[in-house]
Amino acid sequence: MDLLFLGTSSGTPTRARNVTGLALLEDTGRGWHLVDCGEATQHQVLRTPLSLHELRAVFVTHVHGDHCYGLPGLLASAGMHGRKAPLHIVAPAGIEEWVRTTLRLTRVWLPFELHFHAAESLGEWRGGSLRVEAVALSHRVPCYGYRFSEARPDPRLNIDKLDRHGIPRGPLWGQLIRGTDVQYEGRLLRSDDYLIFDRPPRRVVVGGDNDRPELLTEACQGAQVLVHEATYTRAVANDARADFGHSTAAAVAAFAEQAGLAHLVLTHFSARYQADPKRSPSIEDIRAEAAALYRGRLFLAEDFARFHLGRDGELHRVEPDRRGDGHAP
Repeated sequence: MDLLFLGTSSGTPTRARNVTGLALLEDTGRGWHLVDCGEATQHQVLRTPLSLHELRAVFVTHVHGDHCYGLPGLLASAGMHGRKAPLHIVAPAGIEEWVRTTLRLTRVWLPFELHFHAAESLGEWRGGSLRVEAVALSHRVPCYGYRFSEARPDPRLNIDKLDRHGIPRGPLWGQLIRGTDVQYEGRLLRSDDYLIFDRPPRRVVVGGDNDRPELLTEACQGAQVLVHEATYTRAVANDARADFGHSTAAAVAAFAEQAGLAHLVLTHFSARYQADPKRSPSIEDIRAEAAALYRGRLFLAEDFARFHLGRDGELHRVEPDRRGDGHAP
């Protein structure tokens, strides 16, 4: 499972950072999922090996423009490039009306179906090799985080159980190991009931804009990685001119430490933070504030930074190969 950041700025883009977008890539090397789609996300995709034909689903955290204004353009481009497969969009309920109205008023016809799922009542959504759940957060508008869990971590058949239940060897076993539920003698055999998993699933929690990280406590159980906004340092957040509804680096780091998370990736930085550590405020101020409170592995995301979460649960940054396309070496 890989994380590829397409945008890491909050509110407005900078010369070095686009607004929010994050791709989650499956191990198969084909399907991927998009969390948030700020303006110009489709331009960012063009600078990666990602294909809009292989996009399985889009997950929108909330209705603010730096998280969703790029969605109509991305959908239109996918259609113009010949996408035919249906696309799932998981988002707060208002997003569907806005997207469909925008497409209608701008006379865009898509050659593929859109299937919307309201985050408010999602329960569990499954696509490709992942299971996804939504978590309500605290922001100025309804906002959701998403927990992505590996659905079938290195499965093998529970042969003893299959034999006890009188399920004959052959094609049925093949379907079950591939994750397909099957009918046999008038009963439904659920694949997961006949599989054994030899390791914990990889699990990544991606928070939207959120001023109460503790709302992710339950979602972070069993997770190896938390991706969360750290829009400000405490000094800026305490300024009366600062916006509200966001987390400081300190608040997120303290939560991650208390939750025992092995890896914390901070993103969604205010445009006021400079890349040059000699200028103030600097992005290094965010790093220092978080590092003072969190003892796990800390990363500050950058546009086009790619991270790989291995089967051992360890997260590491992937350097582009010699082709410069972002694939793991």
